Amino acid sequence: MIETAPTGFDQYREHISRGQIELVEYYSETVGCDRNMFIYTPPGYSEQHKYNVLFLLHGIGGDEAEWKNHGNIQVVLDNLYADGKLEPMIVVLPNGRAMPNDRAEGDIFDPDKVKAFETFESDLLHDLIPFMESKYPVFTGRENYSIAGLSMGGGQALNIGLNHLDRFAWVGAFSPAPNTKVPELLVPNPEEAANLLRLLWLSCGDQDDLKHISDRTHSYLSEHGVPHVWYEESGGHDWPVWKNDLYHFSQLLFRV
Repeated sequence: MIETAPTGFDQYREHISRGQIELVEYYSETVGCDRNMFIYTPPGYSEQHKYNVLFLLHGIGGDEAEWKNHGNIQVVLDNLYADGKLEPMIVVLPNGRAMPNDRAEGDIFDPDKVKAFETFESDLLHDLIPFMESKYPVFTGRENYSIAGLSMGGGQALNIGLNHLDRFAWVGAFSPAPNTKVPELLVPNPEEAANLLRLLWLSCGDQDDLKHISDRTHSYLSEHGVPHVWYEESGGHDWPVWKNDLYHFSQLLFRV
């Protein structure tokens, strides 16, 4: 049983080493324009070393700044590094709404905006990952790449990660939304998934109205022998749950 993160895990600490979080621009052939993302580099970051990469995705009402502004991600990760609990990694916070106007404004459920979350798969694979590999000192093997997200981003992480096990060995979904493919399409070959995945994480709050998405996925994975972490926690579809998930999930990544 996974316990709730300790009190203060997301609170700023004095006198510890800190990572850096910065806004970075890249060109997307898929979308046809420059796009923004935030990138967190860990304490002690040096271009003389190579790093694993976590792509961390936002929800339908968010953008590249959501984890930074609401998830307190830099504080959570800085504290974990200070406690010696994380493997070195670069965390990429992209905008999962892959369209020219990718702002979370107007009707966020507009079909074109929802479709843009599907288009992000191409943007990630053909534009964003090549950018990271050309501009940052990152490892390039599947064992060194993770994808995770909350809500709509959780669905994206499952859809993209499990469809590209040649690219991602570590996949996580926090309260995945209804954009998540049905399990039979998500994991059509359970044996292959079981053999290739280093970690498959699935979590959801027990008061979440979308919990049925996680329940059906968990049931299918269990019935078909696909190892995974299933974390049913106290809470709804909100930030206390997702920050808690990040705290636990990140500590499991890139372990030998």
